[in-house]
Amino acid sequence: MSTEIVQLVEQAGPYLSAAVGAYGAAVLTRAEDVAVGAAVEGTAGLGRRILQVVWRQRDEEGRAVLESAVREAAEEPDDTDAAAALRQQIKRALREDAELAREVAGLLPTAGVTVNVSGDRAIGAQHIGIAVSGDNATIHPSQR
Repeated sequence: MSTEIVQLVEQAGPYLSAAVGAYGAAVLTRAEDVAVGAAVEGTAGLGRRILQVVWRQRDEEGRAVLESAVREAAEEPDDTDAAAALRQQIKRALREDAELAREVAGLLPTAGVTVNVSGDRAIGAQHIGIAVSGDNATIHPSQR
């Protein structure tokens, strides 16, 4: 499950950063705000929900540590170490509580398809019919 937790936290990272950037240290206690724009609520709102779910499941000491990590990330938005410390706290919480990990996984959007392509004339696609990457190629109707 360790690899799955790392992947969950990596997937949640942009949402967490958006939430801390939009709401600051108040992200843990902020209620739904219907006045917030849809774009912010879409990204930052999901990050806020993830942080709040994790925060609610922690004991008093765990909450204090998470609050500290959120505060530092909010105060230093360009500090990659502060963002990493926040992700580390989320990772620790998910490793300690399998049910929490499942709940956070359920909040995240299902992963899309990633296609990595490298090299001259490389072709990358999820679905493909006919693809030609060579010079002077001719496609005949019978080959379709």
